[in-house]
Formats: sequence, C-alpha cells, structure tokens
Amino acid sequence: MRQKKQNKVFRILAIVTLVFLIILVRAFENQLFNDPLLEFFKKDFSSLSLPDVSNYAYFIVLFFRYAINTVLSLGIIYFVFNEIELVKLSLVLYLLFFALLIIGFFTVANISYENQKWHLFYIRRFIIQPIFLLLFVAGFYYQKRGLR
Repeated sequence: MRQKKQNKVFRILAIVTLVFLIILVRAFENQLFNDPLLEFFKKDFSSLSLPDVSNYAYFIVLFFRYAINTVLSLGIIYFVFNEIELVKLSLVLYLLFFALLIIGFFTVANISYENQKWHLFYIRRFIIQPIFLLLFVAGFYYQKRGLR
C-alpha cells in the first residue's frame, strides 16, 4: 500500500516537473531558439513581408524545439498512463506529424499567396507548441475510459 502511494506521488511530481520544463521552454524561447519568426508573429504581421530565413537553419531551430517538446511530452504521457505502448504509439505519431508539418511549412513558406502568413502561423504553432500533448492525453484518456 505504502509503495503504491509513493509511486503515485513520484508520478505526480514527475508530471509537474515535466510540465514546468515545458513552461520554461516557452518562457525562454527567445534565449533558446534563434527564431526570426517569433517577433514577426508577435506584430501585426498581415501587412508585413516575411523576414528572410535560411531554410536549413530554420529547419534546425524547428527540429530542436519540436524534439524538446516531444521528449517532455512523451515523459508526461508515460507518467500519466504508465504504459510504454502508448509512448511508442505517441512517438510514431510525433514523427509522422513532424514530417507532415515540416513539409507543409516549407512548402507554404516558399510559395507566395494571399493567406500564406496565416497558414505559416498555424503550421508553425503546431510545430513549436506542445499541442499534440493535449490531444494525445485527452484521446488516450477517452480511449481508456471507453475500454472499461
């Protein structure tokens, strides 16, 4: 009984720590990532032209940020559900979504059209923010409740 309670306390502390680390990534994004679009999207960007961005360098920035969020998110998923199979499934989904999002991002970035900036804004948002964590935790929770 005592061991089970200690395990639960440890899991809660681990989840809180990982969430705190995600918050720190967001809080220190200007210092951690050389992202020219951070300031661009904080302004009224609809009337501004996109800043010049090296595709290779920006890919590295996006990959690094996505990787950090993915590792922290996988940790949260593990400690919430305590199932390695869900972590494996999540990892596959994270990799698949990264490939799709990064291809979409650079395709949109290199083609000029009317709503280009808004599309970049939202695609980039999925890459740099841990939105999939919220979707996966909710989805896995719903799935587990439905199986009972």
